[in-house]
Amino acid sequence: MEQAIAGYHRDEEGHWVAELRCGHFQHVRHQPPFINRPWVTTAAGRQAMLGMMLNCKKCDRGEPADRLAPDHPSPEET
Repeated sequence: MEQAIAGYHRDEEGHWVAELRCGHFQHVRHQPPFINRPWVTTAAGRQAMLGMMLNCKKCDRGEPADRLAPDHPSPEET
């Protein structure tokens, strides 16, 4: 199911994670040549992609919304 990007945070390894409007999280890595998302490397790029639709497999499976761990730092600003 297609869901819009509503925000971002970094995981414990420093990788960018999109926060989707449905409440699920999805990694948005830039790892050429396998994954080509250069927009994720800059704040302006991430900001420009807010609202972009991503396929949410967690929605397709009917999974509950994701949550940040209580000790996770607040989401990174885009």
